[in-house]
Amino acid sequence: MSSIEDPVLIVDDDPEITSALSRGLALHGLRSVSENRVDTALERFADTALSAAIIDVMIGSDSGIDLVRNVRNAGHRTPILMLSALSEVEDRARGLEAGADDYVVKPFSFDELVARLKVQQRRARPDKPRATLDMASWILASDHRRVELTEREVNLLALLSRHAGKPMSRETVFDQLWASQGASSENVVDVYVGYLRRKLDPAQEFGFEIKTIRNQGFMLDGTAPKISQHTEQQ
Repeated sequence: MSSIEDPVLIVDDDPEITSALSRGLALHGLRSVSENRVDTALERFADTALSAAIIDVMIGSDSGIDLVRNVRNAGHRTPILMLSALSEVEDRARGLEAGADDYVVKPFSFDELVARLKVQQRRARPDKPRATLDMASWILASDHRRVELTEREVNLLALLSRHAGKPMSRETVFDQLWASQGASSENVVDVYVGYLRRKLDPAQEFGFEIKTIRNQGFMLDGTAPKISQHTEQQ
């Protein structure tokens, strides 16, 4: 199992960029190794314990997005940040859908890059926090933070928690939580997912996040909160 002390893999075909990233990471106390080809980078994932990886979207004539997809298909769970000058939403979405954990657009602040990198490293560690969702008080709490939710937010989070790791379609969520209340549009699901995400930010403090899975719906990813049904005695 990898640890936060393991090196960060830098994958870029430009030696000036890999050198600059390596020096910058060293200034922040992070070790690194680098590869300038897709095939050798994939081998590095297979034979080296890595704490994270920074992969450029274009590696020579090859695609960094394809590399990320192959890394995930091979079963590697190393946190991956994609690095690119491309800023269009579609480009970022392609990288994230391939399995990247975050996307940093050039030019970037090196402090921001390192901060994002460390967030992903912490999230990958086995000692993720376990939150508790109190259905009576509508409180979601972990060792790091607690937030007060509304009744509908609580019910939505509880539903996603009971199906953690499995996408739930917008239609299914709507039918279970809103259809009987006379709601007329499935868009209400997107609205309340948005409310939850804002309250959970930064999500790593609770040990999970709500992801949008393209063409499938929403999924709770990470350690699902423990659901408490405790009610006060009268």
